[in-house]
Amino acid sequence: MHEASLMRALMRGLLDAAAQNQATRVTAVTVRLGALSHMSPGHFREHFEQAAAGTIAAGARIETIAESDIASPTAADVVLEAFECE
Repeated sequence: MHEASLMRALMRGLLDAAAQNQATRVTAVTVRLGALSHMSPGHFREHFEQAAAGTIAAGARIETIAESDIASPTAADVVLEAFECE
């Protein structure tokens, strides 16, 4: 369930930011996976593809940065670093 709440928050932030940019499509997403987020790059990709289905982020290229520092303030988070849109 932890992954689901992380994905909901990420998608909400991504889609809000895309709307502010008047985007019609999100083409790429870069995220930072905290060491305690319980998300590997492959696991994140699966969850993102499911969460993005039917949205303007469907089919976006995904780049992940996997962190290893468990003492980081964002160690339990999935952080949207950047996105590209049209």
